[in-house]
Amino acid sequence: MPDVFELDDRGRVRAPEGKTLEFKRDLSSPTKPLRTIVAFANSAGGRLAIGIDDDGTVVGVADPLAEEERIASLIADSIMPWLMPGIDLVPLGEKTVLVVDVPLSTGRPHYLASRGLADGTYVRLGSTNRKADASLVAEIERSARGIRFEDLADSRATLADIDLSVLPLVDGRRVGEADLIALGLAVRHGEDIVPTNAGLLAACPRPDRFMTSAWVQCGRIRGANRTDIVDRMEYHGPMLGAVDAVMDFLRKNAFLSARFGDVRRQDVWSIPIEPLREVVVNALVHANYAEPGTPVRIAFYDDRIEVEGPGLLVPGMTIPGMRNASRLRNPSLARVFRAAGLMENFGTGVRRVYEQLAADGLPEPKVEEVIDRLRFTVYVPSHAPDAGLGADEKHQDRALRHQDEAPSQSVASLSSTEAVVLRQVRVDPASRAELMAALGITNQTRAFRRHIEPLLESGLLERTLPDKPTSRDQRYRITELGLVALAGQEDAE
Repeated sequence: MPDVFELDDRGRVRAPEGKTLEFKRDLSSPTKPLRTIVAFANSAGGRLAIGIDDDGTVVGVADPLAEEERIASLIADSIMPWLMPGIDLVPLGEKTVLVVDVPLSTGRPHYLASRGLADGTYVRLGSTNRKADASLVAEIERSARGIRFEDLADSRATLADIDLSVLPLVDGRRVGEADLIALGLAVRHGEDIVPTNAGLLAACPRPDRFMTSAWVQCGRIRGANRTDIVDRMEYHGPMLGAVDAVMDFLRKNAFLSARFGDVRRQDVWSIPIEPLREVVVNALVHANYAEPGTPVRIAFYDDRIEVEGPGLLVPGMTIPGMRNASRLRNPSLARVFRAAGLMENFGTGVRRVYEQLAADGLPEPKVEEVIDRLRFTVYVPSHAPDAGLGADEKHQDRALRHQDEAPSQSVASLSSTEAVVLRQVRVDPASRAELMAALGITNQTRAFRRHIEPLLESGLLERTLPDKPTSRDQRYRITELGLVALAGQEDAE
């Protein structure tokens, strides 16, 4: 038996109860153990150890063979569809415990026969069992059959509901109908081509018309009272544009200061920008958009930022496993995000978040399944008005004073590419396409992230429509700081 049942010096099992492990002292109340077995089979598998107290104390079973036969009969008589877990008698110290080893079942959803499918289906939520509602039962059934919600077509939608201009280029050209099908964003329905849910999520101007969870809600919350919301934002556009919208909201409510070195000025945000971007992308790509009415939510508290997406982990996945592997709920949507430069290699994002936060000296993030959502909490320095960072105005004043004290260091740091961009908008604002044309670049999405976003984040460039980052009418203009930087660069040349 694996080291999960290793004992400490007091003879207690070291491993705590969790998503894939539960202890029961005995079978005097068999309903709870049966719920656990059902939940394991529907979620990620697990082990039920009978003869161990909740605190890990090994008490053993009085008659191991009789208890083995009893639990086998209970499973056969009480759980539907038929389930055959492994049952072992395991010696621990001087005692014997009964271990029921339940795999993730391909016959899920399983349920208690006495309660029926609608009322007797359970899933594992941390170290507890939760009764699955109708939408979760449907999700479990789809996953067992290899059917993804994102691949389904909505009978109400047509290709007119897709804005092809927001999709990344394919081989340097705009996406066509054949590309939509190849990407999983559309399917043939008789003689027609209709968008899938993935297509609506990626490129529909209002995907929440078809999926009530397909929108994003952000809030800045101060103090201990969760109702003290000082800023809020809702995003109802294509999910591809949600990343920039959320990051703009977080930067708007964070603090920016300047650090100067020997070569160039470096802007320092009070929140970890890149790890948070990864967390937001992860929430958007892995969300269960079949869940009714529960959007992706971002809550910026004084000391933490919580990113929640609808839906629990996909069957077979655990929270510790997220650091080493990824099981995509929405692979078609993920491919589009990757093509747009919003994702790196699949399966590495969560690990990078942990590594980047550790490198920044920030606490390890917390990941948890809460009711019907997955919550990712990133802890940040306190942003309370009386904290060391200071109030927004005070902090920004300090940053501006730093800029005034070292203008030569700030303005001499422009690269040739940055100078080209700023010259393009020195007189009149320019569109994204015009900026890319000035740089001679065709892969606009990746280039925008590489060349334009740093100028936005450093305050040298700004959007003409800051509240509508994905608008077709969006233009980019130089700021006063950008003018100073450009003038200094040209003087140096």
